[in-house]
Amino acid sequence: MTNIPEVEERIHENELADGPSNPMAQHVYDGFPKRQSRSAPSLVLGAAAIGLVLVLASIFGLWLLRSVRRLNREVAHLNRQTEQLNQRLQGAEQHVKSLDQRASQAAAAQAAPAQAAPAQAVAAQAAPAQTPTIRPEQLPDQVKQPEATSAAQALSPLEPEAAAQPPTQAAHKTEENRTQHADELQKLKLSLGQIAETRRTADGVVLTLGEKSLRFDSGKSAIAPQYRAILNRVAGVLTPLKGYSIYVYGYTDDSGTKEHNLELSASRARAVRAALVKAGVDPSLISTKGFGKSKLLVRDSNAKARAANRRVEIGIVSATQVSIKQATSKVATKP
Repeated sequence: MTNIPEVEERIHENELADGPSNPMAQHVYDGFPKRQSRSAPSLVLGAAAIGLVLVLASIFGLWLLRSVRRLNREVAHLNRQTEQLNQRLQGAEQHVKSLDQRASQAAAAQAAPAQAAPAQAVAAQAAPAQTPTIRPEQLPDQVKQPEATSAAQALSPLEPEAAAQPPTQAAHKTEENRTQHADELQKLKLSLGQIAETRRTADGVVLTLGEKSLRFDSGKSAIAPQYRAILNRVAGVLTPLKGYSIYVYGYTDDSGTKEHNLELSASRARAVRAALVKAGVDPSLISTKGFGKSKLLVRDSNAKARAANRRVEIGIVSATQVSIKQATSKVATKP
């Protein structure tokens, strides 16, 4: 059985829900704002905001992932470059060590004659002067001796300072001259190597003007205008040289007769010489010769092989080496 307080409470709740039955109270009740329920558009806007946040978060995550991958690639590239630099440094250190070893060996080689010279001088002073006795069977050797003396006299003007100095100083001076000469040839090779194929030889440097730098048509010796710039560059390197001789050698392919190829190769060598002289090289330093088809680079009869064999070689040799060879050959050819 329901008691009175519970009934009164339910009546009060119903009045709050439906409003007071009294008109005056109803007017006051209508003045209070009623609670509004959440509408559907608000839910849509909230869902859209959440979706937009998720999309932005996904885009940011993809951008961050790509940035990390790019940084990883750059780091790997830098690591490879670091390894290459370390390898180059190791190679340079080994090269420096080898140079140090060569320098020490050269110093030891120079010190050995210096130590032996005083002992030889003491032995020469202590030994009594003796007059050599020439026997009949020794006459041919004595006849050859003046020729050797003349050869020594022919070579001696090449190094007058070295001849006038003591043996140790003369050897040191000769070694300095050889080193300086080798350095000059190396610089010359590097300069000409930027123009065409260049190689070192025992006597000097040889520049090959082949199909890549100077191309001759078959049976022709004329130089096309597009190759004048290359010859001008060669002349720019050769013009300042002092104490060198220049040799221009012409070669042909294997087509044609021997006499025709000899004349054609000589004509090509003369054409190159004329271009060098026109560009400023001293004509008295340049000699020419044609070898025809006697020295083929490629032994084949196709068009590519023949184009490779049509070439001109320019040899640069120290005038000192030329004088030594000429004096030696004169002594060797005497009866």
